[in-house]
Amino acid sequence: MTQTPRPQVWPTLRARDARALIAFLVEAFGFEETVVYGEGGRVDHAQLDWPLGGGVMLGSDRDRSEDNPWWLPPGTFGAYVVTDEPDALYARATAAGAETLYAPRDTPYGSRDFAVRDPEGNLWSFGTYRGELRKAP
Repeated sequence: MTQTPRPQVWPTLRARDARALIAFLVEAFGFEETVVYGEGGRVDHAQLDWPLGGGVMLGSDRDRSEDNPWWLPPGTFGAYVVTDEPDALYARATAAGAETLYAPRDTPYGSRDFAVRDPEGNLWSFGTYRGELRKAP
């Protein structure tokens, strides 16, 4: 029995209200909350897994400083995520309050996709396009 390898590339983002963003990403898009570390309203590290594989990591915004060289302004993240059900996911996302950038549409390269903005301002595009197979070396 083979096991799918763990993702080795993790998109990351920061949030002004990380706990609220986690709840939104779970409710609106269907991410699975795998782990959240932090006390009170602060999130030091969270991992949200995508049901089809991969995921994102996020945490609470902190001021840029010498102790925080990995500073990302909240609301500056963008990602494309594969889904088998873009129309149903679009309905779910907008019902949860995601702002529509464009509704589900068919692309010239064979994908059906849509794009929305989350409450923190991050951009999310979901579609059926899975990317191309890697070329042999």
